[in-house]
Order: sequence, then structure tokens, then C-alpha cells
Amino acid sequence: MTKQIHIGSVPVGGGAPVAIQSMCNTNTADVGATVEQIRRLEEAGCEIIRVAVPDMDAALAVGKIRSQVGIPLVADIHFDYKLALQCVDSGIDKIRINPGNIGVEDRVKAVADACRKNGIPIRIGVNGGSLEKPLLRKYGGVTAEALVESAFGHIALLNKFDFDDICISVKCSSVPTTMKAYQLLHEKCNYPLHLGVTEAGTPKLGIIKSAMGIGGLLCMGIGDTLRVTLTADPVDEISVAKDILKSAGLRHQGVNFIACPTCGRTKIDLISIAHEVEQRLQNCTKNITVAVMGCVVNGPGEASAADVGIAGGNGEGLVFRKGKILRKVPQEQLVDALMDEIEKI
Repeated sequence: MTKQIHIGSVPVGGGAPVAIQSMCNTNTADVGATVEQIRRLEEAGCEIIRVAVPDMDAALAVGKIRSQVGIPLVADIHFDYKLALQCVDSGIDKIRINPGNIGVEDRVKAVADACRKNGIPIRIGVNGGSLEKPLLRKYGGVTAEALVESAFGHIALLNKFDFDDICISVKCSSVPTTMKAYQLLHEKCNYPLHLGVTEAGTPKLGIIKSAMGIGGLLCMGIGDTLRVTLTADPVDEISVAKDILKSAGLRHQGVNFIACPTCGRTKIDLISIAHEVEQRLQNCTKNITVAVMGCVVNGPGEASAADVGIAGGNGEGLVFRKGKILRKVPQEQLVDALMDEIEKI
């Protein structure tokens, strides 16, 4: 089990539930826009939010943002250690840095000292795109071993200044390399791990990469917090993260929706019915499994674990609960009949 750190009120590691993170894409200095986006993310289920701090205007805005939002706030710092110090003074809940890119050791020490005095953890964020040149030469490019060696170099630097309230990420755009790096870290240390596949891309491919990389690691018992990265509205990242956690068996809040892929036995427009059900369940918060099956022969049996479901026939279908058939209804009434049963649960 990993050690536990606290990002504001949210525990990470040490057996705590895997926390969902995202990052604002607003100009952090625009306090109103950033707060509005954070509130949308929190409403969607985000539990920790990060903001970019590229300059002092952004750093000075952090305190104003912090005072207006409820979830823990993380500052993303590169190059200028003074920005980290300002964010600490402004009440930030966590700092994300790459200790190797903020200058001489005295500057790293200043950040470590400030964070230690204020109980603020640091995430060491190692990315394939910013690996140190000596490591790239040593390993012949971006490899899992290079990512891990970089992480341990940064850990040693923080430890040198008596700082150990650390979380680690080792991300790159290659799913196999990222997974191997996290596996190596999991074997070699007990720091909580922040999972992600960086530069995953637009939703079509990014969701697949994230599900493979993040979901695969979670199924192996690796990972304490995660961020899905998509070239999209950050709010979209949250629903994907929740679905990954559900699929990995780590979250059970809300609807688990299952549907068969259709086959030659299907006599109803299952695809449109499934999409309609999924849409109508978007705001359902009940912890239930709902099934939409295309065949009355096998449907109730195959989906017997579902709390409620429907199975199509020839112009009609069955409504069932836990595999037990309740009634037969015309096709055009199937979805309404299913929603009626869900209301009763």
C-alpha cells in the first residue's frame, strides 16, 4: 500500500478511493472564467483541480480562485520558483513541479521549505517530452526506465531538503511505455501515483488510450489518483474518468449501463433504443445496473445480474428485473416502460 498524502481535504494513497483530477484550460489570471469552469468540473464529479501558473499574474490570482471554490486547488509550476512561493502564500493545496527545471538547488530548497511549513504536498511530474538530455542519451530515447530514473532523481533532490510529502507521475504519449514506467515505480517505491497518458488526443483516440493505460494499471492495483487528458472541454475528461473507475470495479456510484452488440436475431432498432436509454439515464444517480438487450431468447438470462432491463423481440419486447420477466410491451413503449421500472427502484 502506498503512503497517504492529503491534497486539501482529499486523501490520496494509503487505501483512499482513487481521486479524479482535471486541469482548467482558462487563463488563470481571469478569475471569473476560471472559477466558473472549476464549478462546472466540480459539478461533473471532479475532486481535485489544477490550474496553470505561467506568470505572476496567474500566481496572484490563485488566492482569489481558492477563496471561491470548494475542491482542492493545484498549481502547475514550471521554471520560476517564485511562482510556487506565491501560490503557497495564496493558500494553494498542492504544487506540481519538475524540480529539475526550476533552477539551482537553493530554489528547490525554498519551495520544499515553504511547502513543508504549510503542509502542502508536491507532485513530481515527469513527462516524456521534458526528460533530461543525459537520460535520453543513456537510454536512447524516452523509455520507462528513463522516466523512472528521472523521477527518482527528483525525489532524491526533495528528500535532500527534508521533504517527502510527494506524489509522482511518469507520463508519456505511448501507452505501453507509460504503463511499464508506472509498474516499475510501483515496484520500487511507496509514493502515491498520479496516473495519466499525456497528449492522449481527441476524444475518439484519447478515450481508448486512457482506458487502456489508466484502466489497465488500476486493474493491476496500481494508481491513487488520475487525470484523463483529452483535447476537448475538461468537463468531458470527468465522465471518462468515472467510466474508467466503474469499469475497473473501483466506483459504483451511478448507473452501470450494459447493452448487447446486436446480431442477426435482433428484430428491433436496438442501436437507437440503447442511445435513447443512455441519454435518459445521464442524470440518474441510482447505483443500479441497467441492461438493453436485443434478443428475448437470451437477453434476460445474459443480463440476469441487471437490476432492470429490456430485451427486444419482433416489434415488441420484454421488461425484466434480475432476470425475471415482468411483462411484454410493444417496441415503441419499451424505453418508457424501462424508465418506469427504474423510477420504482
